[in-house]
Amino acid sequence: MTGQLQLAGGGGDEAKCVTCGAKAVGPCARCHAPVCGNCCELTEGGAKTWALCLTCARSGAGSLSRGWWQVVLWIAGPIVLLALLVFLLEILAR
Repeated sequence: MTGQLQLAGGGGDEAKCVTCGAKAVGPCARCHAPVCGNCCELTEGGAKTWALCLTCARSGAGSLSRGWWQVVLWIAGPIVLLALLVFLLEILAR
């Protein structure tokens, strides 16, 4: 999927919102369902703002803070483990 608004069905030339049936303005960033401006919420905490459908927003996907914490743990975790290993080797070397 391209991440852009995709037309579904063969009837018309505009996509319909999955929540209310109005003309969709773009896809949900998580499930890629077409949504209108009234049936979406904007994400927080990222470099770019994304629109999420109400179903995805209610499931806790509206915040990117969890993703940033995962990045921090992937970077800081090995550094802390290496520092602990060096500390233990220093103690054992005495």
